Parts: sequence; structure tokens; C-alpha cells
Amino acid sequence: MQPLHLDAINPYTGKPFTWDDPNLKFINGIGVYLEPGDPGFTPYLSVNQTPQKPKRMKHQTWYPTRTADQTVWLLNFRNKLLAYIAALGLSPAQAAAAIADCRWLIYVLGSWLPAVRAWSQACTDAATSAQTGTGTGAMTLPAFTPPALPPAEGSLPPVVPVAPGALGRIFDLVQFIKNSPGDTAAIDTDLQIVGAGTTLPPAGEIQPVIKAKTNGLHVDLGWGWGGHRAQVDLLQVQVDRADGKGFVDLVHDTTPNYTDTTPFPATAAIWKYRGIFHVNGAPVGVWSDTV
Repeated sequence: MQPLHLDAINPYTGKPFTWDDPNLKFINGIGVYLEPGDPGFTPYLSVNQTPQKPKRMKHQTWYPTRTADQTVWLLNFRNKLLAYIAALGLSPAQAAAAIADCRWLIYVLGSWLPAVRAWSQACTDAATSAQTGTGTGAMTLPAFTPPALPPAEGSLPPVVPVAPGALGRIFDLVQFIKNSPGDTAAIDTDLQIVGAGTTLPPAGEIQPVIKAKTNGLHVDLGWGWGGHRAQVDLLQVQVDRADGKGFVDLVHDTTPNYTDTTPFPATAAIWKYRGIFHVNGAPVGVWSDTV
């Protein structure tokens, strides 16, 4: 560690230290900053490294949007999958894992989440009563008791927690089913994996709209799906930094709005941005207007 002086420059970012820097410490009344190798040192994000947004799960038209309908879908998929193991070329392990994922999600969405919401409302009511209620007896705050996990059911063992990402694994299995030589329209209908389908409008009508504005030392880019969320997967954004390279890729974004954290140049320059939607890994429609 090194002593911290007034107006010190962070040697790992090239910028002044900020008050919320996790590597700033006071030891025996003396300000210091931690270095790599010191216990508790937090690595800094490289100035050339762009923060990554969480990956967004691809929209599936056959999967319901309402939570109550999702539990019904999961129950149907769980109940009927075993009947098609042989026809679809599924292994017993694949089927067992998918059924365990379904049963866990049915519990989380159908039992645990409603209990959490009811408890949350009880907490809100208790806070209101604590502030403005009446009575003489001491209050007892509501305690949350999660509903018990479902017990064994027939040949199925008791429900147990599974690794995060259960729905993504189920979606992957559905894609495996659809690619299986043994898959039929009747199986898809029985498993409720037949989507309503979406039709892309004419290419000229699929044009993203983006906006750009400076915000401190960054550029905030605003964009939305433009009514095409059900048809497109992501927005490819390119930037021209007036450095002779022309437009180059900045990000393939699956969540509206983005912050370009690239440091500003030493001399004034005009940066230009444009974007285009993608479907199944390929551009679709036309580029946005340049901003």
C-alpha cells in the first residue's frame, strides 16, 4: 500500500482518486491506497474494457408471459416429457434434469414467490401500523416462513433446489427437441412448444432510432426496439471516432440504452454512431440515421 496525498492520481486508471474507490483506506488515521497483492485489493476496470451487460434470454413465442400461465406450461411440460423420451432420442438423464428444473420453477413461481409477495405486503402494513397505528400492546413484526418444498410424488423424488438458469436449460432442451428427427407437429402441440410465430415487416420498415449525448466523460446512447421486440434479437452499434478507421463495431446490445465509456480524445473530435437490428445472427432492415 502507498500513502494517499491530496490530488493524487490513481496509477492504475490515470485519473484522480474518487471518494468511493474501494481501494482507499484509513489506517491509524492515515489515508492510503491498496496495491495489487495487498489483501482486499479490488482490480480496476481497464479503460479499454467495456462493461458487459447480462445476457438476455431469447424470446420464445410459445412460452407464456404471465407467471400463472408459466406454471401451467411448466406443469404440462413436466407431465408429458417422459412419454416422448424414446421418440425424441432423449436420455433418461436429460429428461430427469429437465423435470427437476420444471418442478423447481413451479415451486418458486407458484408457491415461494406468492408467499414472498404476501409477506412483503404484511411488512408494509406493519411499517404503517408502527408509524400511525393505535393500541397499547407491543408489536410483533411479521417473519417470513417459506412454503415447504413439495415431497416425493410417485416415482419422482422430493423437489430440491437446482442450479440457476433452469428456464434457459429448458429452452435449450426444447430446441434440442425441435431439432430431433423424431419430433412431430403432434408432439410439439402436446408439449405446448408451438409458437404463434412472428412475421418481419418489409426490410425498409425495420430501422432503429438511436440518440447520443455526452454525460460527464461518457457518451450515453439511447435506443429501443421500435415495436420489433418480438421479431429481432439485438442491436449492433458502430462508432466512427474520426480516427481514419471509419465505422467499427462498438457493441452487440440486447438491452435498450448503452454507455460508451471510451475515454475522450485529447483534442476535440466528432464521434458518430449508427445501429442495425439482428435476427438469428444476421443484420436485418436498414441502418439507423447517423447521430
